[in-house]
Amino acid sequence: MQDTTILWADDEIDLLRPHILFLGEKGYKVTTVTNGYDAVDSFKSNYFDLVFLDENMPGLTGLETLQQIKNINNDVPIVLITKNEEEYLMEDAIGSKIDDYLIKPVHPKQILLTIKKLTENKRLVTEKTTMAYQMDFRTLGMTLNDNLSHQEWVDVYKKLIYWELELEKLEDAGMHEILTLQKAEANMQFCKFVERNYLNWIKNPDLAPTSSPQLFKKKVFPKLDGKGPLFFILIDNLRYDQFKIINPIISEYFRLEEEDTYYSILPTATQYARNSIFSGLMPLDMEKRYPSMWQNDEDEGGKNLYEAEFLADHLKRVLRKDCKHSYHKILNIDEGRALNESVNNLMNNELNVIVYNFVDMLSHARTDMQMIRELASDDAAYRSLTLSWFEHSPLFDLLKYLAQKQVRVVITTDHGTIRVKNPSKIVGDRNTNTNLRYKQGKNLNYNAKEVFHIRNPHDAMLPRLHISSSFVFAKEDSYFVYPNNYNHFVNFYNETFQHGGISLEEMIVPVVTYGPK
Repeated sequence: MQDTTILWADDEIDLLRPHILFLGEKGYKVTTVTNGYDAVDSFKSNYFDLVFLDENMPGLTGLETLQQIKNINNDVPIVLITKNEEEYLMEDAIGSKIDDYLIKPVHPKQILLTIKKLTENKRLVTEKTTMAYQMDFRTLGMTLNDNLSHQEWVDVYKKLIYWELELEKLEDAGMHEILTLQKAEANMQFCKFVERNYLNWIKNPDLAPTSSPQLFKKKVFPKLDGKGPLFFILIDNLRYDQFKIINPIISEYFRLEEEDTYYSILPTATQYARNSIFSGLMPLDMEKRYPSMWQNDEDEGGKNLYEAEFLADHLKRVLRKDCKHSYHKILNIDEGRALNESVNNLMNNELNVIVYNFVDMLSHARTDMQMIRELASDDAAYRSLTLSWFEHSPLFDLLKYLAQKQVRVVITTDHGTIRVKNPSKIVGDRNTNTNLRYKQGKNLNYNAKEVFHIRNPHDAMLPRLHISSSFVFAKEDSYFVYPNNYNHFVNFYNETFQHGGISLEEMIVPVVTYGPK
């Protein structure tokens, strides 16, 4: 505060001496001038943290002085002081980007509060946020040792993401480090929770959280009320924190009706989780019902080629009536623009399903392209990259159009991703799949403490390729590497975003309903 310097321009500056003395006693250095010309000259030759401008000065008016000062340095906060409360003046001032205004006569404490708000706001917010997290840190720490339910784990994860986004605004590396450690502890406990409960959830779905095959039944079908089209938009690979970043932009156009989460099934990979969403079935049931369409890990060809067929069968099986619907998968920007040009043709459908693969491509591109690796060097940068994509995407244009049409929209994903940091050695035969977060194969050799092993895939409603096949899932932020190519894998995949295993980020994912404003 001792270094805070203020420029105050007022043609009646002598009447303000008590205010200036008061500010001097508080440690502020105030330079005074009596007209706009001197204010501009002083601003050119000195650095100021804040400027007070009288609106009604002879010569250059306050607004004219404001414009010249903004042309010199647009970043310094400016406060307009005026006797005039006319609406047009306030509109002109706001249009000229003032940071605050005060109505004469001003009280010294008004001035002090304005200074603190404009020059010390960041420090005050930092102190308050840090103190609030420190209090919550202890509560969260104790909570992690409790026997939490699946909904309580959702609450813990949401709280951690809330603090991650809040602390991201602050320049406090110590707090970031503490939160990182707490997230790691939460993920360790969450993985133990999933290991203890996952197979029981498969046996007793009524006791389980909403999961991939139940998503349409619980979150979509009840909204098909015949009052207009419902748009179901699945953004592949969208984590909860990424949703929280784009939600404020979407909420400018829609009313947020329901923000919820559900649990992705294992493996948290597109082939399993997304097919399960559209079919309403677990992978083992899909293999039985669609023997010609279900693709196992070792099968050649695409693994998500029949989502439209799975969806159509799902609708008939559950709704027991024809439901006029559409399905579109968007793989690139041109396909997104083409859909937007024809979207009016979808308005007579009861349900329109759109899969946007871009975030999935982004995460894989981060693995394969050096430039993307640098742009998304950590979780904060990854969120920023997602936001930048969304703001300039055909998807955002589509949502703005749908907002004008007063329709409801459900936005969700099939699984999230986690930035992997710890290599975990594994050995398997040549038919073992390539995913870094789960392996399916025979005679898998691994460190038992580092994986969740499902010896009989059928217990998890997963297909079994061979009589001795089993699944292992990476936990927390680990990833599988082969010992004979260890250094190559570590150099190439460390700090990349992967999915398929068990973590809060991969399993607890958003499903959000928006309605017309």
